[in-house]
Amino acid sequence: MNSAYRNPTRRLVPLSAAAALALMPVAGCSFTGDSDDTKASAVPSPAPRAAAMCRTLHKELPDAVNGLKRGTADPSSDYTAVWGDPAVQLRCGVPRPEAMGSKTASAEVNGVEWLPEKRDDGYRFTTVLRRAYVEVTVPRKYSPEVNPLLDLARAVKKSVPKGVA
Repeated sequence: MNSAYRNPTRRLVPLSAAAALALMPVAGCSFTGDSDDTKASAVPSPAPRAAAMCRTLHKELPDAVNGLKRGTADPSSDYTAVWGDPAVQLRCGVPRPEAMGSKTASAEVNGVEWLPEKRDDGYRFTTVLRRAYVEVTVPRKYSPEVNPLLDLARAVKKSVPKGVA
């Protein structure tokens, strides 16, 4: 498959996901940002089952996300990863998000459901309906912020089975 064919298709998916995120509040849903908009650099302490999935995910993560080269998280851990500067940050094995509830809307991006939460400088996305929670924070600089999720979906689907954490 040549890149001329892939690129138009790839561009449609982020626009679709961005449109879905934009339309959700119109449909009566809203996203609650958390009160702590500090950078999510702390290393999670997942339970043993989630920890195993997170270690597997870490090995499957791509070298680039949204065209950003993978860096080294500080502190380095099998539960965290970063790309670019400012960093797109991934943390695996995080606790269930406070904003998640029975009436919370999620958005599907390439086969993975994500809970989007607006933050002061971008979005935080957390997987839902997976056996471990994976959190991705995306700075506003990379708008539309859903784009990095496109590159992470394959690794999440391969490493973190569907289910309830």
